[in-house]
Amino acid sequence: MALTNFSVGRDTQLIVLGPAGRVDLSYVTGFEARQLTYAVRVDRLDGTQMGAELPKGWEGAFEIERGDSAVDDFIAASEQQFYNGSTVPAGTMYQYVSETDGSTSTYLYDGVTFKLTSAGQWKGDSGVKQKLEFFATRRMRI
Repeated sequence: MALTNFSVGRDTQLIVLGPAGRVDLSYVTGFEARQLTYAVRVDRLDGTQMGAELPKGWEGAFEIERGDSAVDDFIAASEQQFYNGSTVPAGTMYQYVSETDGSTSTYLYDGVTFKLTSAGQWKGDSGVKQKLEFFATRRMRI
C-alpha cells in the first residue's frame, strides 16, 4: 500500500536476476531508469515538421550501500565467464511499484547487461557506496 498520495522512493521493490540466478542487493539507496530513443525528424516540402522517437532500450543505475559481497561477486562471475570464453547471458529485472490506489504496477526489464561503475571508496568510518549501471533492451508492463 502506498504511503502518500504520490510516489516516494520506498514505493518500489526491485528484483535482479543474473546469469546465475537472483542477485540480492543488500542496501539499495537509489534507483533511476530512463528510456533511450532515437529521434527521427522529417521536414516535409510543405514546411510541416514531423517527428518520431524510436525506442532504443532503457538505462539506469542502482545506488547501493555495500552490505555484503553480492554485487562484487555478481560482476566477478560475469567477468570470469567472459575470460573463460563463455557467452555472458543477459539478465532480467523486475520493478514492483505500489500505486497510491493500492494496486501494484509490475515492469519487466529484458535483455539486461550490467556494469559496476563504482565498487566503492573505502575509508575509515565511512560507508562504502557502490554504483551498478544497467542497459535493458526494453521495459514492459506485465
